[in-house]
Amino acid sequence: MAKRKPSTKRVPSTAPASDAAHFIKLYSWAVFLLGVLLYANTLFFDYAVDDAIVIYDNEFTTKGVAGIPGLLKYDTFRGFFKVEGKENLVAGGRYRPLTPIMYALEVQLFSPKKRDASNQVQKDKDGDVVFDPNEGGKLNMVKFVGHLVNVLLYGLTGVVLFWLLLKMLSPDGRFAEAKGYAPFVGLAATLLFVVHPVHTEVVANIKGRDEIVSLLGSLAALYLSLKAFYEKKPTLNIAAAAIFFLALLSKENAITFLAIVPLTFFFFTKAKGGKIFAQTLPFVAVAVLFLIIRGSVLGWNLGGEPPRELMNNPFLKLVGNQYVDFTAGEKFATIFYTLGKYIQLLIFPHPLSHDYYPRAVGIMTFGDWRVLLSVLVYLGIGIYAILRLPKKDAVSYGILFFLATLSIASNIVFPIGTNMNERFLYMPSIGFAVVAAVLLYRVSGGGWGNVKPVVLYGGVAVLLLLSLKTFTRNFAWKDNFTLFTTDINTVPNSAKLRNATGGELITQAVKPENAARKNEMLTEAVGHLQEAVKIHPGYKNPFLLLGNAYNYLQQYEASIQAYQQALRLDPAYEEAQNNLGITYRDAGRYYGEQKGDLNKAMEYLTKAFEMRPNEYETLRLLGVAYGVGGNVEKAVEFFEKAAQLEPNNADAWYNLGSAYYNAGQPEKAQEFIQKAKQINPDIEEERKNRK
Repeated sequence: MAKRKPSTKRVPSTAPASDAAHFIKLYSWAVFLLGVLLYANTLFFDYAVDDAIVIYDNEFTTKGVAGIPGLLKYDTFRGFFKVEGKENLVAGGRYRPLTPIMYALEVQLFSPKKRDASNQVQKDKDGDVVFDPNEGGKLNMVKFVGHLVNVLLYGLTGVVLFWLLLKMLSPDGRFAEAKGYAPFVGLAATLLFVVHPVHTEVVANIKGRDEIVSLLGSLAALYLSLKAFYEKKPTLNIAAAAIFFLALLSKENAITFLAIVPLTFFFFTKAKGGKIFAQTLPFVAVAVLFLIIRGSVLGWNLGGEPPRELMNNPFLKLVGNQYVDFTAGEKFATIFYTLGKYIQLLIFPHPLSHDYYPRAVGIMTFGDWRVLLSVLVYLGIGIYAILRLPKKDAVSYGILFFLATLSIASNIVFPIGTNMNERFLYMPSIGFAVVAAVLLYRVSGGGWGNVKPVVLYGGVAVLLLLSLKTFTRNFAWKDNFTLFTTDINTVPNSAKLRNATGGELITQAVKPENAARKNEMLTEAVGHLQEAVKIHPGYKNPFLLLGNAYNYLQQYEASIQAYQQALRLDPAYEEAQNNLGITYRDAGRYYGEQKGDLNKAMEYLTKAFEMRPNEYETLRLLGVAYGVGGNVEKAVEFFEKAAQLEPNNADAWYNLGSAYYNAGQPEKAQEFIQKAKQINPDIEEERKNRK
């Protein structure tokens, strides 16, 4: 005889309302504290990855409150690039002002004012005070507060999710469902969501707050909408709409809740079409308002033509010496591979990475078994969700929640500029958690208070393992150096991560505390950067960084070649032009002072002068080189230019005086040496000590 499935039909409540209230209060605090404790080890972490874009290198955020109008007026990337147009590198643009406004307030309250060398408070071109979110050392309050706010908001998200699930599954609040269906599924799904390691990118990175606030606002708005429906309080719909608007201002993917709201009312209430429409209408209204504001700021091209640069368009491939589009088969096979990867990360979240840029994900075809498996899985869950839709099966709801919220980041609707990211699973993971909790209930043997021991212990073991993974994964987010050098082992084929790792190694190598390992770290950086350009030969930034690394290694010919390649890729690349001029100067000094090769020194210094005619050190070195070579007239000419460039520099005038002595003009020589002594009476003693 077939075993009867546990009934989920509602029966009259026997539990007093106070018991339900006690249950909700107790487990709400447990969920909140679990979320906070799991991420408590991030509180003293540094900035990482895109924090520069929205916090410490954003011209609006670093103004504090004074920068808020700029954050509202422009694309979110505008304050970082500081130049009109550069923020359009990613198709469609980004309008997410809410969390940058939060960062600006934190900067205003907790960052010191930026000061110059004379300790004067710095102001920008608009006369606004500029703050320095990087100041403060290990006790940097703005970083601490940034991480703390993330952690607290994450804990609160768990609580709101718990309340929402209980309201969906047991709207009367008395858990009237047979065998404790609502508390079991609500708590199990919430705990799975809170402990899941795939969320570490969102919570441990301050910039991830846009994801946190977007989901928190969307869940809270849906909860208030359900309360408005059940309690007949239309004013709660206004509050729901206002909170949903804030969610949209945090990140655009909240707009997927325009599908989630009616879906939720269909599955978990007895509302008919008209009432469902009425409850969804406030969400639609504020979404339209948001899109109007967004369009007025960014323009009306929501998707647009994808950029022709691999780092912002992963569906390009190199054919000959030109990047061309993937074939349709390659594009959709690659998309389905990443969609399958998302499910794998939800089921088995290891290894994790913050980066999946080209070619972390290769060019896939439908002949790859992983692609075919992904297609079959999505077909399977899609068919199940549709077939079980009339039955209002909660598993069907979880699947549709997952698909709807993932759609906007899938690259199917429009290109998002990268193959995938773990943060894109933050919202969809709720659907996964609901499916897992419902399936667990069905095999639990009776639900709340009557669970089979093997199910209970197995579930607890899974939650503990996921918690451990989350807590340990957090440490990778300590700072950029730790994150990049950790994740490069997971995604060695990412050109962007190779470039980032090489750049961070250079940054750390030149710090005084790493002097003993400087050359070793620079050599390691070169290896990563060379791999970056193998993956993406048209990637200009690794060539710039290679030039920097070779310069520090005093391999000047290789440095010059790297900068020249960067300029071939982008003739207007200002950093490469500037650094090439510096390297010509450094090479001239090196061959003159250390190698005694005057001809080569002159060759490089002449090129440096052509590129940087108004740089004091280049002029000084040319004066020295011409003097050593016996061309006293040229030596006088360049020392004179140097002195005119820095008239308060005692050394500049002393050098000019010495050149005139060598030119046989002692009167002039004495005049300039005296001028040097007026500026610095100890000039001669200091020059002797330097020798």
